[in-house]
Amino acid sequence: MSELIQTYWPMIVAALVLGVAVAWFVFSTSRKTRVTGTSRDVLDEGAAPAERNKALIDSAPAATPMQPAGGAAATPDATGDDLTRIKGLGPKLAATLRDMGVTGFAQIAAWDDAEIDRIDARLGRFQGRIRRDDWVGQAKLLAQGEDAGFAQRYGKLS
Repeated sequence: MSELIQTYWPMIVAALVLGVAVAWFVFSTSRKTRVTGTSRDVLDEGAAPAERNKALIDSAPAATPMQPAGGAAATPDATGDDLTRIKGLGPKLAATLRDMGVTGFAQIAAWDDAEIDRIDARLGRFQGRIRRDDWVGQAKLLAQGEDAGFAQRYGKLS
């Protein structure tokens, strides 16, 4: 074995040097990212705004408050009720419901299964809360002013 190494040592050293050089080249070039493009982005300073975005900015809003499908729901006063009194309905959900035109306990109390499904589909990651937390039952008690019955069934009012 030692005779073999003594005979071919120049080739072994050359192969080792060549292997180190190739490895260095491969690893050093793969870590560098070069940006060679000269095109400017519309967000660069001094660039004109994109026309498609300008049309979206100038257009009128498409969303309008939704009205209950049944049409027989009671109309709350101008300020509406404090919907956050319903357990499981926080400020973010209350704002979402107000954007949909739901402002009072009487409206929620009048929801049927179809209306619950329609509203629930628009609640995003909060889907399922209406039935799980029994918003309709809570809203019926709150709309009737039965705070004692509400506290007995759902806990103390917050």
